Formats: sequence, structure tokens, C-alpha cells
Amino acid sequence: MGVPLASDARLASLEGRPPTVTTVCSHSSLQIFHGARLEGLPTIGIAVGKPPRFYDAFPRARPDRFLTVERHRNVPALAEQLRQAGAVLVPHGSFVEYLGAEEFGKIDVPVFGNREVLAWESDRRRERDWLESAGVEMPKRYETASEVDGPVIVKYYGAKGGKGFFLAKNREALEDFRPTGPYVIQEYVLGTRYYVHFFYSPLSDRGYRVGHGSLELLGMDRRDEANIDELYKLGAQEELLKAGIRPTFVVTGNVPVVLRESLLEKIFEVGAKIVERSIELFGGMVGPFCVEGIMTEELQFKVFEISTRIVAGTNLYISGSPYSDLLEPGTSMGRRIAQEIVRARAAGRLNEVLS
Repeated sequence: MGVPLASDARLASLEGRPPTVTTVCSHSSLQIFHGARLEGLPTIGIAVGKPPRFYDAFPRARPDRFLTVERHRNVPALAEQLRQAGAVLVPHGSFVEYLGAEEFGKIDVPVFGNREVLAWESDRRRERDWLESAGVEMPKRYETASEVDGPVIVKYYGAKGGKGFFLAKNREALEDFRPTGPYVIQEYVLGTRYYVHFFYSPLSDRGYRVGHGSLELLGMDRRDEANIDELYKLGAQEELLKAGIRPTFVVTGNVPVVLRESLLEKIFEVGAKIVERSIELFGGMVGPFCVEGIMTEELQFKVFEISTRIVAGTNLYISGSPYSDLLEPGTSMGRRIAQEIVRARAAGRLNEVLS
């Protein structure tokens, strides 16, 4: 049995009816709604402003109904309405970032996964303490600019899709950085970036066993990043600045990736260490998470961060990926979330996958 996350009181709104999969209409909501429909679960889309018209173009991914709010920060005011509908909230990058991890964690509506993990993801220093204590290899972190002795990348806290990241090839170039919020300075590692889509199930008793459950690999991607895109050579930013263009790292799209098969064991070992440490620190992760790292020329996988919920790169695989097809053909991350809810309900174990 897994670790209980939700109290009976928190789950009372779900008694006697199938949970209603609910999320904000953004990021990865199309596959979340589509996956829920495939598993026979009702859906609610929370629209900011008004329901986006593009949902009409995708009838199999359109939520059964919409609730609207003026701003993301107004979502908690829907709590009573959502409980009456038997809602289960599914966090994604936009939902958590625009509402805030702290406010999301306070919503008195059942959430898929362990909401405690979002506080660890949103604070980059806390996140690093978790990953380092798990024994995961990471790029070096600099406490101050004066310590910098080589190329670095500066990152803001939270899930901002890469917005505001700053690349500097040395300490002098870092002087051009003008912070607008909390940030960390991290060693810039040369290599290939991979974003690995994992799913941890506390319910599964087969597969790649970790803790009291199983770790699944559902896909992998790389990212296209606005006007810097693939210009990751250290002189690129300098030349763009000379031309009056300030390069950004805003993610605009995703590219599918399949890893060399011989490297899969290394990737799974990293994922397993992260899950095992999460169980010790805060009761564990449940469901989707993404390990984001760089594979070096020496085939070392250095993890620069983790996203502890569904990531937009999984949108590539709404009909399944080369990896998820080896588990169950046609399984997206959105569908896998719905499957876990259905299986937990049937087994009387919703308190292990909801918080």
C-alpha cells in the first residue's frame, strides 16, 4: 500500500460518483480532457476570461463544460462549485505558475498527485537540495556572481517556460544581467538537452519497481526556444545583443526524442533516486513528473531541474509515444492520469493518488 495523501473529509465530495477531471484551459489541457474521456470520466475546463474557441476545433478534447473566472487568482473562489461537481484538479505548468504554488496548495478540492511537491518545485534552492540529497548529478551552483569561473545560465524560480533566462559566457558578461525576481546562477553544461516524461504509480505492483510502486517512462522531448532557439553556442547571445536583439528562452514548441537504448538504464536510475528521496522528504510524488537534464559527451546525465506535474512536451504523444506504446498502445500522459484515478477508485485507494 502507498502513503495516504488525502483525508476522508477531502474525498467526501467524490463519494458515489466518478471523479470529474478538471484543469485550467491551457498548457496540456487538451490531452488531459481527451484522456479522461477515453477512460469514461467527466470533465470541466476552467477558462480565464472566456472559453477559448479552439476547443471547438477538437471535439474529442473539449471539456464537457466550462467554468469561467476573470483571473487565475480567482480559481479558489470556485472551490464549492468544484466540490459539488466532484472535481479532481490536475495541475499543469500554467495552472500552478499563474495561481502560485502556495495558493494552489490551499485549494480545498481534491488534487491529483501530492500537492506538497509543488512547493519543492517552485523554490529552485529547495528543489536542488532534494535532487542533490537523492544522489543526482547536477550542474554546479554559484551563490554569488563573484564565484563564477566559467559559462553560466541564470534562471528564475517557478514554471515560466524559460522566460527571462540569461546566458553568460563568463563573469564579466554576467554584469549585463538585470534581475526581476528570485533567481539562481547555474553552471552552463555543454551537451544535449533531454526532457524525460516519467509517471510514478503507487498502485502498480509490476514493472520497474520503485518504493511501493512502479516507475514508467511515457515519452521524451526537446524544446524550441523563441529567438535563441538552437543558438546555444556561447558567442550567439553576444552577437544577437550587438544586433539589438535580446535573446530569450521562452518555449514555443516541442520536438520528439528517442534516447539511445543503452542510456535508458541510466535515465531510470535517476528517476528512481528522485522518487525514493521524495517519499522520504514529503510522502512521495504521484503521477507525472519530468526530469530535465543534459547528456554530456561523456554520457553523464546532469539534471538541471524537475517539473513535478505534467509538462507540455507530453502534448507530442496524445496518441502514445514509442515508450508508452510498449506499456499500453495509445496512452498519453493525460490518459495515464485518468487511468490512475479510475484504478484507485475501483481499488478503494483514492487517498493514495489524491491530496
